[in-house]
Amino acid sequence: MNAAIHLAENGIRDVAVITDLLGGGTSANTGSDKQTYYKLALSKIPDSPYEMAKDLFNGGGMDGDIALVEAELSLKEFYHLIALGVKFPHNEYGEYIGYKTDHDKKCRATSAGPLTSQEMYACLLKRSKELKIRIIDRLEVIELICAGTGAGKKVTGFLALDKRRLKDTVKALRCFECENIVLATGGPAGIYKDSVYPGSQTGSIGLALMIGAKAKNLTESQYGLASIKFRWNLSGTYQQAIPRYFSTDASGKDEKEFLNEFFPSIGKLASAIFLKGYQWPFDPRKIENHGSSLIDLLVYRETKVKGRRVFMDFRRNPSFRAASGEFKLKELSAEAFIYLKKSGALLKTPYERLKKMNPAAIELYRSNNIKLSKEPLEIAVCSQHNNGGLSGNIWWETEIKHLFAIGEVNGTHGVYRPGGSALNSGQVGGIRCAQYISKRYKDKQAGKCGKIFKSKSRELVARVNKSDGVSKDVLIGFRNSIKERMSKYGAQIRPAGDIGAVLKEAGEEYKRLSLLKVRKHEDLLYLLKTIELSFTQLAYLEAIKYYIKKGGTSRGSYIVMKRGGILPHKTLGEEWKFLKPGKRYSDRVLETYFGNGRFISAWRKARPVPDKTFWFESVWNAFREDKVIV
Repeated sequence: MNAAIHLAENGIRDVAVITDLLGGGTSANTGSDKQTYYKLALSKIPDSPYEMAKDLFNGGGMDGDIALVEAELSLKEFYHLIALGVKFPHNEYGEYIGYKTDHDKKCRATSAGPLTSQEMYACLLKRSKELKIRIIDRLEVIELICAGTGAGKKVTGFLALDKRRLKDTVKALRCFECENIVLATGGPAGIYKDSVYPGSQTGSIGLALMIGAKAKNLTESQYGLASIKFRWNLSGTYQQAIPRYFSTDASGKDEKEFLNEFFPSIGKLASAIFLKGYQWPFDPRKIENHGSSLIDLLVYRETKVKGRRVFMDFRRNPSFRAASGEFKLKELSAEAFIYLKKSGALLKTPYERLKKMNPAAIELYRSNNIKLSKEPLEIAVCSQHNNGGLSGNIWWETEIKHLFAIGEVNGTHGVYRPGGSALNSGQVGGIRCAQYISKRYKDKQAGKCGKIFKSKSRELVARVNKSDGVSKDVLIGFRNSIKERMSKYGAQIRPAGDIGAVLKEAGEEYKRLSLLKVRKHEDLLYLLKTIELSFTQLAYLEAIKYYIKKGGTSRGSYIVMKRGGILPHKTLGEEWKFLKPGKRYSDRVLETYFGNGRFISAWRKARPVPDKTFWFESVWNAFREDKVIV
């Protein structure tokens, strides 16, 4: 939406937004206790774009020039959202006061509440309609069309199916000729079983991977604790309220506070739970010595290894092994106690503390028919955000000309990204691609999609066969297999010795899928999407395999399991040993692409933060002569 708005404001009027479901994307359906937007620090905090860029770059695996662009334009796009009506809070002096978020030193974070991205979406949609930007809904893009080869390869259009006409493939097929494609389809939500992405989100990065677009850092994603009945991140005050964790058997019986046996005291346990608030992503550096990420690991062990269900309970405080283990606020770490005291939340129960600190967090669940005062939340460690994605330059253009990737589908983030930086990155990407298109790519390309449309129509019709085709139930089985595999081997726990066999199995599954036909026309789109998701999974598993083969260790939001590593806790068995986090490859970017019938991965040096001193008159001349956008 932001890219379309900036294009329209820059005089490009032949713009259309294509979506399979308006309002079905991640931004319009997600949030957290107070969903964060990351930008340059304001108020009393001394900051500069170069400091912010260096902090983003120092997270590892990130290109410094992109980090600088995201820092420099963060305030421009922040104020643009405010002008459109997003209600970021300020004080009586007009200061936008910030707070610290994950991997942040400068209190650069701000929030419009639990639904920040939803408020952004609503305001951007309203502005799009005011500008009369055409929105074509209920179309699922199935293929990107290209012309040329090598460095001269460019997109010229795309094929889509109208989801309202799936009973007749010929009538459903649409062909678009266009000068530019801006891919803004989010992360690969459809390849994970344990996911906090909204159910409507599957992702479409596979469309670009299939035409040979280069990706980077597909190994890097973010995982954390989330509720699964209603998909929502359980960060911030949900943890700072210090709820009780317990597990049950599959039927909901045999209740057990399973964390107790892994912590030496109630104070240590409660403090670790508190820290999950702003150490929400699973982080291998925060496991040892009873760190907050030990909780994620134990939740994973309880659910995936022992087959039990895990809950967070706001009705009661955590208890402990002995009578002396009764929960007392004064036993908290100084950091936790002072935070609760300053928040006026030194209260009796987790529910009371949450209500005091963030009543909107309670109302959010109530609006989804869950009363935190009456019932616990069932939780899991879930996939939440892909830090990697397609590789783009400082204008967010991929290596395939005229194809831009913005938002989560673009791998602008490195290994450790500050919480909320994704919202900033998406908005900055929107204005950057709009600037480039309006200056350099506004002329029309020659349309050459007619023949492709006819041949594709015949090909798709041939995939529907009543006698040889499969039912949708068979395809659902393939989808479940993809999700189970990725959540088990390509998420926060990555067994080093198993990845080769897993990848071979995934490759054979993709080959089988590629040959399938369906019995009904209305199931064809589901088949095509399943094939794309299978291909996407191959790309991610190939990148993970390459990373581990080259000696990559635990980092970011995952651990590489290997005997000979370190134990997360002395009472856990040898099978839980993992490679200690290190800085190897932190100055590199892992690139992956599909070419000559196979995936190819390779490291390259991350581009540094530009360290160039500019002279105003020189910049002014270049700007006047239209030499800035190159």
